[in-house]
Amino acid sequence: MRVYALAKELSLTSKELLSRLKEMGIEVASHSSSLSEEEEARVREVISGPPPGEEKAEEIPAPPAEEPVREAEEPAAPPPPAEPAASLEVVVVKFPVTVRQLAEYIGRKPNILIKKLLEMGVFASLNQFLDEETAVILGSEYGREIVPFVPEKTETSGSPEREKPPVRPAPPAGANLRPRNPVVTLMGHIDHGKTSILDQIRKSRVTAGEAGGITQHIGAYRVAAEKGTITFLDTPGHAAFTTMRVRGANLTDIVILVVAADEGVMPQTEEAINHARAAGVPIVVALNKIDKSTARPDRVRRQLAERGLNPEMMGGDTIVVEVSAVAGTGLDQLLEMLLLQAEIMELKADPDGPAAGVVIEAKLTSDRGPVATVLVTQGTLKRGDSLVCGPFSAKVKAIFDENGRGVTDAGPSTPVEIMGLSGVPGAGESFQVVENEARAREISELRQNEDQEKSWDDSRRVRLEDIFQQFADDQVRELTLLLKGDVQGSVEAVEMALREIPGGNAGIKLQIIHSGVGAVNESDVMLAAASGAVIIGFQVPLAPKVARLAEAEGVDIRRYRVIYQVVDDIRKALEGLLEPEIKEVILGEARVKEIFKITGLGTVAGSMVEKGKIQRRGRVRVMRGVEEVASDVVTSLKRFKETVEEVTAGKDCGISLANFKDFEVDDILVAYEVEKIAQKL
Repeated sequence: MRVYALAKELSLTSKELLSRLKEMGIEVASHSSSLSEEEEARVREVISGPPPGEEKAEEIPAPPAEEPVREAEEPAAPPPPAEPAASLEVVVVKFPVTVRQLAEYIGRKPNILIKKLLEMGVFASLNQFLDEETAVILGSEYGREIVPFVPEKTETSGSPEREKPPVRPAPPAGANLRPRNPVVTLMGHIDHGKTSILDQIRKSRVTAGEAGGITQHIGAYRVAAEKGTITFLDTPGHAAFTTMRVRGANLTDIVILVVAADEGVMPQTEEAINHARAAGVPIVVALNKIDKSTARPDRVRRQLAERGLNPEMMGGDTIVVEVSAVAGTGLDQLLEMLLLQAEIMELKADPDGPAAGVVIEAKLTSDRGPVATVLVTQGTLKRGDSLVCGPFSAKVKAIFDENGRGVTDAGPSTPVEIMGLSGVPGAGESFQVVENEARAREISELRQNEDQEKSWDDSRRVRLEDIFQQFADDQVRELTLLLKGDVQGSVEAVEMALREIPGGNAGIKLQIIHSGVGAVNESDVMLAAASGAVIIGFQVPLAPKVARLAEAEGVDIRRYRVIYQVVDDIRKALEGLLEPEIKEVILGEARVKEIFKITGLGTVAGSMVEKGKIQRRGRVRVMRGVEEVASDVVTSLKRFKETVEEVTAGKDCGISLANFKDFEVDDILVAYEVEKIAQKL
């Protein structure tokens, strides 16, 4: 047990206990020293009685006559210490805390604390983080009892492990439950027509504005049908956006699985099925491109049945609707089936009370600052509300619907874009409206401190591990990247795709030192210059002054609009870092028939080429039986008296090597060359 902890239990100051330990002959260095179990038991036994010297002090004055009677009636107990621990001023401290911050908490100058730490054998600077144990000892030295700040575990305050609440939380008892719109996600394989179907439903053009004709962001839209309104989430279909697609499934009530009638079930179709099942939501199949001559709907239905989605027309319970995004046929029936499914599910929510929901997408804009697209899942979000979203706070300045029109509020199942956040939250972060702006900032600060503590611990550990790794293995080569994207979802998707490139087994290390949302700026360039990183910009602009700075600093900035190109280029770069595979190619063999001593040339092996060819300046291996006796370079190759570049099979020649001269008859000279083959990941 530590000295300071035992002192607290015995209602003594650390200084008093150190003095008593010295009297008992127990040598300790400081308050943080540890005592053995035997020493601890001995101290407890001694301290439990009156401290030495105090009994004697009580006998000096003559007590009144009635005093012995009173003492006889009272049980024997040690007198209270002169300065009990309870008398210390309690100071609540938020950890992690630096020396400078702790000095402010306890009202002392930082240099005094540093000096005291040196006496305790702790070397610390002003910005050095202190652990709780050391901080408690320092506080006790200056009459302060350090108490760690412990946040209340409420929905709004969060905890160090901030688990995202379920998107559709169970409504509280007695809540004013009312029917809400279903939230529907379109999922499926790339180019099977998810966004095209939504285009026809919304009568708008989304695909035309997407690079490469594929959806690369999550969009949220409301569509009014004859019997109700549906909220659609349009998730990307490419495999690299699996993370975003999972997030879409977890936000939804119903999944529309779009399958092309001419291609059938594809790899990402199966992934979409798995994600929807994992989210526990029903699946409605939209059999698209039914108007094409190559469409084979019956074959697709069988494929679906093989994967557990038995169509209704085959005796199953999966709704399958044949549609054509090009011709616009079958879409009304699809909407009708969605609303029917929603009616069976009896979707309800309480529109009253503070709003809560989930971030669908977030980005940093130059004119409006951080902007987030959110889906309200309960309550009603109003302009002017204060909320907490991940580590950030906000006072909602403006709310826009999916068409960019300003609105004053948004109820359950409504996607809106909000302004006023203090930072860019991660896609999938939950948000919660709180009572006021001060409370929102308090919770935000708490979460940021928690993240800072975790980041500090993690970064310190990683640095140590990297140092040890560098000593242990100096063969690891590294490609360092700095990643910037237009929205958070794209950044996460690109980062995930890059980390899946299998470079680790080949000794190649891919390190992403920073990733963020927004245009590449001067700070990014300077960080890349300091760390030797390549900047990857995904659908972000590049200001001329930033480009000039990058050129001056020798920083390579690569900009992309389609994720395939990012992955391909980085894969090629990693392959360039791999050591080439060394392959030996046998060119020919020659047998030594006779050995000559020639002035100016030295020892010459008169040889007959039996296989292939022997080249001047080529490498040969001298084999004597099964033993290799030398490996050298051909310096002289002659046919009769003429120097030649090569001699082919069936011809004799004279061969001299650069260093080897001890030829013997019947030695075999094996000519070879070394090929360097670029490795692939």
